[in-house]
Amino acid sequence: MIIQRVVLNSRPGKNGVPVAENFRLEQSTIADTIQAGQVRVKTLYLSVDPYMRCRMNEDTGSDYLQPWQLSEVADGGGVGVVEESKHDNLAEGDFVTSFTWPWQTVAILDGSLLQKLVPQLVNGRLSYFLGAAGITGLTALLGVREKGHVAVGANQTMVVSGAAGACGSLAGQIGRLEGCSRVVGIAGTDEKCSILIQEMGFDAAINYKKGNVAEQLRKLCPGGVDVYFDNVGGDISDTVISQMNQNSHIILCGQISQYNKDVPYPPPLPPDTEKIQKERNITRERFLVLNYMDKHEASILQLCQWIQEGKLKVRETIVEGLANIGAAFQSMMSGGNIGKQIVSVSK
Repeated sequence: MIIQRVVLNSRPGKNGVPVAENFRLEQSTIADTIQAGQVRVKTLYLSVDPYMRCRMNEDTGSDYLQPWQLSEVADGGGVGVVEESKHDNLAEGDFVTSFTWPWQTVAILDGSLLQKLVPQLVNGRLSYFLGAAGITGLTALLGVREKGHVAVGANQTMVVSGAAGACGSLAGQIGRLEGCSRVVGIAGTDEKCSILIQEMGFDAAINYKKGNVAEQLRKLCPGGVDVYFDNVGGDISDTVISQMNQNSHIILCGQISQYNKDVPYPPPLPPDTEKIQKERNITRERFLVLNYMDKHEASILQLCQWIQEGKLKVRETIVEGLANIGAAFQSMMSGGNIGKQIVSVSK
């Protein structure tokens, strides 16, 4: 069977900015028949995420991420529909997902590595299983619960950087749902800030490209910062940390401002910022959602319930066509999107 797939065409280099041309669309073939335990699936949606930038390097800098290989098919979160099955628990027409879905139109996969989906949990929006009701939502929810130490009635202020992104836009809302009394987002355009306040329920938002971030933070967080959901690292994080309270908490989710630089993860703080962290006893522990597998099922159900109830607002940027996944990746890494970046492969 002839299919289309996307392979890694070139590496941007450890300090390089990824471009669409780092990926290549090509024709390939898969077997016409499947073996016992396998399923043939048609790809519906693929997820494009910041962590994938690390996979473009020969050394990902992480012990749990494998590098993509040149001229080999890329992979990540995906959702598809079963076309043929020789696996006991999966049947034709079932919707399934995997965190290692190949970037191709049709694939033959090991059925035991696929998770069966219930579309009704997300009101039929299957792409949500790659975002708000998938690994992105889990990262936001478990990050807040496991590392944020949010308590109802504690009058806590949360700041979220990268707040208009896939994870940040959910994290701020979840912070409020879990008990924070004030949530402030940091984003890169006035449009994003407006959406955070009017649509996502943030109390305030700062456009870091306008004005003085430190001054705006002092004005919007007069009691200091108790919880910081850190998606970006770098100068913005240094500014937020300088205004954090004694015994406060950093949820170390991502460091997207550092992904195009050859630095360890998590990158070390500048000496002045590290001094503040230690003097104020601010926690800053590496957070990895895969370490909480035992809490995934219940957490996904909680996320789906909030979505159904309208308590968790979801934004997606959907790009049509497998051929455009490289451009989608470039756009996502440049911060041009609002919410989750999804590529629709086939309907």
